[in-house]
Amino acid sequence: MVKITKRMRKLREQINIHKEYDIIEALKILKELALSTFIESVDIAIQLGIDTRKANQNIRGSVILPHGIGRKINVAVFSEGENSRIAKNAGADVVGMEDLAQIIKKDDYDFDVIIASPDAMPLVSQLGHILGPKGLMPNPKIGTVTSDIGKAVTNAKLGQINYRNDKNGIIHTIVGKVDFDEWMLKENIETLLISIKKNQPAKSSGNFLKQIHISTTMGIGIKIHHNSLSLIN
Repeated sequence: MVKITKRMRKLREQINIHKEYDIIEALKILKELALSTFIESVDIAIQLGIDTRKANQNIRGSVILPHGIGRKINVAVFSEGENSRIAKNAGADVVGMEDLAQIIKKDDYDFDVIIASPDAMPLVSQLGHILGPKGLMPNPKIGTVTSDIGKAVTNAKLGQINYRNDKNGIIHTIVGKVDFDEWMLKENIETLLISIKKNQPAKSSGNFLKQIHISTTMGIGIKIHHNSLSLIN
């Protein structure tokens, strides 16, 4: 049996895990209870009404959060020639081909996003077993395999996040930092949810956004009332 720490017990005493909170109230609680020595991230878990056993119901996408995620995004780009120059001018941290592949094989990197031009994919595909499990494999569906390298790098640097559901139909991702104003976090969350709703599979039935929980890195989840969020775009 997992032992509950004294800190976690205190957190649970201050949050009603059965209640659906107004988003602003929930964010204020998170900020009040975030007492770590570092600035914690604010994370979201969204339970979707999908059947993950069916390929056409799985969700995958990307979105630029209006207020970013509160930290520098490290971007690597597989490209050469003119695309290499464009990537560097757009702010890519590392650009290369075989040399970049060697860095990844040695696991000597801290990239948040990896982008590739289409002509680089034969090389990148050889790294799928490394990048795939880490969620870093470039994919045209989320704009990380593209001929428009400059735009892709710019979007990543602006705070674009990629999301996908897990085998339980839940999307987990970061939506900012606990030192953001409540309204900034709310707008980030609403932007993410609107993007997810746009990707709702035609075959899914019933309630699509079933449950929404937010938490901090070291905190516990707070359930959010849907009516406190604006999900119309």
